Parts: sequence; structure tokens; C-alpha cells
Amino acid sequence: MLYVIIIVVVAALIYGPSYWVKHTFEKYSIPDDRYPGTGGELARILLDWAKLPSVKVEETAQGDHYDPIEKVVRLTPDKFNGKSLTAITVAAHEVGHAIQDRDGYLPLKIRTRLVQIAAPAEKLGAAILMLAPLIMVVTRAPIAGALFFAGGLLTLGAATLVHLITLPMEMHASFSRALPMLEKGGYLIKGDEHHARRILRAAALTYVSASLMTLLNIGRWWAILRR
Repeated sequence: MLYVIIIVVVAALIYGPSYWVKHTFEKYSIPDDRYPGTGGELARILLDWAKLPSVKVEETAQGDHYDPIEKVVRLTPDKFNGKSLTAITVAAHEVGHAIQDRDGYLPLKIRTRLVQIAAPAEKLGAAILMLAPLIMVVTRAPIAGALFFAGGLLTLGAATLVHLITLPMEMHASFSRALPMLEKGGYLIKGDEHHARRILRAAALTYVSASLMTLLNIGRWWAILRR
């Protein structure tokens, strides 16, 4: 019974934030014509207002994000073409990152650098973990496999580190950049302010959810190597 409780608690901690983020976005995606303009159109308006005409707005299938290298705000089709509260709020959040970039916001600079390091490190970590059992068999030295395993965990954990240390940056983009723009510009329908706050909080917590999923992957590798 104790093991069942532990499994339930761990599952709730890992999948709970991801479910809440998805549920919040979906809840306020209806009605899909609540606002006169699309998320992509609002992103363009806000970028021009922030004196960032060179920053582009594009549609993507890779998740909503701001690319500080290419200087592009990218939105998924439902946000780019949508006219829901979720669409315009998430668009404002991503523009918030573009403004952080304009202002030389230090946490964004740090994260950009860490992402460049973590991406190849994560791939290397997965490769190391796959080779660990083979190394142990070939060398017949458990310590060799243990070293590879430790290296794999460290590199896979790089993505988790990136996600966790950027939470303050995400909250700043939501509540110090996006929300003031939406409120002061009068872009929100009366009564939507409270709901917009929930969406902005969910947008900020997206990376926390991703970090927990990475930890789950590390746990799976641990279970495989212990067999």
C-alpha cells in the first residue's frame, strides 16, 4: 500500500503541472473568436510599440517561444491564428521575452547561453547512458559503467537545470512585461484580467513541467541500468 501511495504522489508531482498548464490553455482557448485580432497580430502590435520592428513573428509547430538568436517570436497555429484569450495572452508573454532581450535582461542572457550548452550535452548524455551497459560488459569493471552512468545523469540533468533556473525569468516576462502591456494598452476585455493572470502563470510554469519530465527520463534510465 505504501508503494502505491508513493507512486501516486510521484506521478502527481511529475504530471500534475503539465496537466494544469495544458488544461488552463485549453480552457481559455474557448471561445476561439473572443477577440477581434489574432495572437500573431497582437504580437506584431506589441513589438512595434516596444520599438522592436526588426523582431519577426512566425508560426511554428515547435511550441510557443522567443528565439533570442534569430530575434523571432514564434507561436503555434492556435496562438498565431487564434483569437482566444489564451492566444493573445501567450503572444504577449513571448513578446515579454523579446523586451527582456532588448533591455539586456541578465537571466535571459544566462539562459540563452545555457541552452546552447545543454542541448548537445543532453544528446551526449543519452548516448553515454546507452553505452554504459556495454562498457560494463566489455571491461568487466563496474566502475567504468558507473562513471559513464554518472556522466549521463549529469548531462541529461543539464536540461532540468536550465528549466528550473529560468523560472524567475518566465515570471518576469509574464507579470512585469506581458500583463502591464495588456492592461495599460486596454487589450483585455473587462473581466478577463484574472483569467489572463492564470494563463500567464501557466505560461511561466511550462518550463517547470518540462524539467520534471526530464527528471522522469533520468529515473527511467536508472531503472533500466539497475536491471
